[in-house]
Parts: sequence; C-alpha cells; structure tokens
Amino acid sequence: MIPAAHALRASLTLKLWSIERKSHIMASVADEGLALFAGLNASPKKSYFSKHSSRITHTQTTRFLAAWQDQVNGERLFPGNSFNLDFHSVPDCGEHPVIERHFVSARSRRQPSILVFMAQDADGRAFCYSTADLRKGEESEEIFNFISFWKRAHRRIPRHLVFDSRLTTYASLARLDTMHISFITLRRRSPALLKEIVLLPRSAWRTIELDVPTSKCRTPRAYEQTIRLAGRRFRQIYIQDLGHDEPRILLTNQHRVSTVKLVTRYAQRMLIENALSDAVRFFHMDALSSAVGLKIDFDMALLVIASSLYRLLTRRMHGYSNAQARQIFRDLIDMQANVTISDSEIQVSFHRRTHLPILLASGLLNKPIPVQWWEDRRLLLTIYQGP
Repeated sequence: MIPAAHALRASLTLKLWSIERKSHIMASVADEGLALFAGLNASPKKSYFSKHSSRITHTQTTRFLAAWQDQVNGERLFPGNSFNLDFHSVPDCGEHPVIERHFVSARSRRQPSILVFMAQDADGRAFCYSTADLRKGEESEEIFNFISFWKRAHRRIPRHLVFDSRLTTYASLARLDTMHISFITLRRRSPALLKEIVLLPRSAWRTIELDVPTSKCRTPRAYEQTIRLAGRRFRQIYIQDLGHDEPRILLTNQHRVSTVKLVTRYAQRMLIENALSDAVRFFHMDALSSAVGLKIDFDMALLVIASSLYRLLTRRMHGYSNAQARQIFRDLIDMQANVTISDSEIQVSFHRRTHLPILLASGLLNKPIPVQWWEDRRLLLTIYQGP
C-alpha cells in the first residue's frame, strides 16, 4: 500500500517531468530518480495512476489547493492583488455521450470537450485555482466559486478581477459591483454597438499613450461613457488602433482609474493566455486523461501546483523570471548528474554544461536541505568534480 503523500508526489512527478499521459510512465517505471523524488523504491505503474484519482472529490481537491497555498504563503507567490481568469476547453476525441460540446480555440470550432476554469495571480504569475467538469449554464457562476474559495483560504475576497466577455453575464457583473470587487472585462461587439462606434465624430476620440515599450500600438484612440447594465452604473471605453481590426469595448466598475492604466492592465491579461499555452505544451493540459470530469479536476490541481513550483524556481534563476516551464526544464533541470545516496545525505552532482553558471548564481548549491520523506536525509546539490 502506497501512503497518500507518496502517491501524491508520484502523481506530481508526471507533471513536473512533462510526461504526457499516465500510460507513458511505463517507459520510466524503472527510473530510480523519479521514484526517489516521491520517496519510493519504484514508480507506480499506469494502472495505479488511473485508479488513484477515482477516489478524490472536488471538495478534497479545493482543500488540497488551499493547503498548498498555505504552505507557500511566506514565498509571496500569491499576493492576491489582482487575478486573471479564463476558461479552457480540453478536447475529447472519443464519443462519450456525457461530454458536452464547447468551443476549442486552438481548432476554431465546437467539439466534445471538458470545460476547465483557471485563475492566475497577476503579480505572482502562477495559477492558484482550477476546476473542471463545468456544464453548460454553470459558467457564469464559477467566478463566484473562485471568490468563495479565496475567501475560505485567505479570509478575504479578491480585490480585482480581469477576464474576457464570455466568462460571465451582466447580472454577475452587477453582483460583483455590489460585492465591491473591481473588475475589467470586454463587452461583446453587437451590431448596435459597432454602429454607434462608427457614427462617433472624430473629435470625440482622444489619443492615449501606453507605457509599454515593446508594443507596436502605443497610441490608441479612446472614447469613454457611463452606462447602466443590470441596474448598475459602469464605465465603458471604446478603443481603436490597438492592433486589432475591430474596436475593443472595455467595461469596468473602476471609475477613478485612468484610461491608460485600465487599457494597460487588461493587456496584461495575455499572461494567463501565455500560461495556458505553456500548460498545453509542457504540462500536456490537452492530453485528456479521462472522460470523467471529476478526474480531470484532480489533474488540473496537479497542474496548478507543478506550474507554481516552476514559478518559484524562476525567482532563483537570474534572467529566467519570465521564462516558461518548458524552457526552464530544458536549460536547468534536464541535465546530467551523479546521484550518491548515503545514510544521512543524498548528493546530486551536476556535470558541466552551458547553463550551469545560472545554477551556481542561484544560491541553491552546497546548502543541505532536510527532506522529510527521505527519512530526514539531506539533499545536497553540488558540481561534479570527476572521479
């Protein structure tokens, strides 16, 4: 019987080592290093991984995420000042009758898929919440499930949310305003709104300058107005010349923040889209592990923790603060080393390679770290000096 903590670490190994599917663990089942990480003498086989998540409920998953955030609270990985929210459709190529059809952006079409909700801390740039198996009609309520989760875990509600137009409804925006939660979102471009934009005189627009040196569209035009939706007063901003053929319609309940700051902050929402792209390419988010959405829920929680661990690692690596997980893995983790195990210590000696100076400058080498699940043996990272 594998203890629960060891089983969890073994499952997390699949994400950290970019193993695409549970069945692919069979190619690495004899890898002593992967087993050592989990505190086992051998890695579990695919049948164990397939059955393990069958005993885990969504309530347990959210408690697991809350406990993880409590453990890394001192690292300031989740400052909680602002969050990026988004949906992602994990495509299914089977014919399971329970799976609903959702829009899959990578294929620009609707097809059977599992709808996943993700939340990312904008400052820490790490995923902090996930849930899967959302059914049609439940999407607009998921934003409030995240708010409830954050309040339980941190004893306060989120102060600022940024999301696109498809995440929730106008009634939910009014509800957020009533809760005094600031938000920035886009409004869908209806024919009536597009006609209104076209009929605006040129003198109504004003040019703003964005403090984004890398952007080619630093001087868009903007037009502001106050509107009422679902009984609440909101600020609506039309934006032209922002690198898109169609104008953008920004909607917010922040009435005192400058237009430049609002537009710049919404543009930073691309961070969660980049993180989702990295999750697909490195953590294999789209490799559907089951047709049962609740099992996908646990996989997404593992993805949240694995991506957070990579974000923590980038803080130590000079020049890698904005790097994605696959680049960190390729340059700094997937390297040759000698592993020596003694009664009191496990020593990992890295061989010379191009990016070794980054590890040397990180301050992680030659500092023994006690590891509880190794019977308190210490982990020591060093440089291989030869035979």
